[in-house]
Amino acid sequence: MTVQSFKFLFFLIFTFHFAKAQQTELKYLSGKGKDDMVNWQFYCTAGMHSGTWTTIGVPSCWELQGFGKYDYGFAKDSIRGKEKGMYKYEFTIPSSWKGKKIDIVFEGSMTDTEVKINGRPAGATHQGAFYSFKYDISDLLKYDATNLLEVTVSKQSTNPSVNAAERKADFWIFGGIFRPVFLEALPNTHIENISIDAKADGTFNASLTSNVAVTKATAQLYDAAGKIVGSVDMVNNKDQFIISKKIASAKQWSTEFPNLYKAIFSIYQNGKIIHTVSQKFGFRTVEVRQHDGIYVNGVKMKFKGVN
Repeated sequence: MTVQSFKFLFFLIFTFHFAKAQQTELKYLSGKGKDDMVNWQFYCTAGMHSGTWTTIGVPSCWELQGFGKYDYGFAKDSIRGKEKGMYKYEFTIPSSWKGKKIDIVFEGSMTDTEVKINGRPAGATHQGAFYSFKYDISDLLKYDATNLLEVTVSKQSTNPSVNAAERKADFWIFGGIFRPVFLEALPNTHIENISIDAKADGTFNASLTSNVAVTKATAQLYDAAGKIVGSVDMVNNKDQFIISKKIASAKQWSTEFPNLYKAIFSIYQNGKIIHTVSQKFGFRTVEVRQHDGIYVNGVKMKFKGVN
C-alpha cells in the first residue's frame, strides 16, 4: 500500500468514526442577528404601541422596533422606562430528539427574564443582560404537538446591583431579547463544558468536563485548511480531562490576522464514542502590564476614544 493510499484509508476510517458520534443539534427559535429576525407575538405594557398584542422581530431591542419609552436625554437616576415585554412563540421539535437532554438557550436579554414552556416555568427568573443562560426543558416538551414558549422581560431588575451595573451606567436603557434564542439537543451522556487557553507561542491548554463520568476523552486540532496539527488523548484529572500541547509554527490570531484553528473534542464510554463538540479558537496572548499598558501577542495596544 502506498503512503497516499494509507492516508486516504485513515481519512475514511476517521471520518466514519466521527460521523457515528452524536453531536449537539441546534434549532433556532429566533433569527441570528438584526438582519435575520423572526417574528414573535409581543405585548408591551407601557409607552409607544403598548397595551395590545402584535408582533416583533427577535432578536431586537423593543424601543428600536417602536415600542416602550426612550430614556436618552433624561437624568440616568430618574429612569422613565419600567415597562415589561411579553413574548409568545410556537415551535415543534423532531421526534428524533425524544430521550435526549434539551436546553433552551438565551444568548442575552435585558434584563430580568421569566421563561415558560407550555404554561410551566422553565426555571428561576434570570437576572443580568450581558451573558447567556439556559434551562433544561426536556420534561416540559411535547413531541407530538405544538409547544408554546412564553417569555416575560422586565426592563428594570428587582436586583439593585443589576440595575446599578446595567440600568444606571448609561443614558441609553433598552429592553428586549436582543440576542438569539435556540434549542440544543444533547445525548444523555455529553460534554458539559470546554475551556480553551491557546497562547501566542503555540501552547494549547484545554479542559473538558462531562455530565457523568466517562472513560476517555480526546482532542483533535485542525488548521484553517482542515489539516490535522495535533491529536491527543486527554488526561483524566479528578473530575475533568485536561490537555497541554505545543503546536509547532502555530499562526497567531490578531484583529489584523484572524487566524483560526478548530478543535474537535470527543468523549468515550467503554471504547465507544458518545459525544463530540467542535470549537474554533485562535492562538493569542493578552497581557495587562502594570504601569505600562495592554499587550496582544507582545505588541502594545493604543486605545483611543471617549467615555
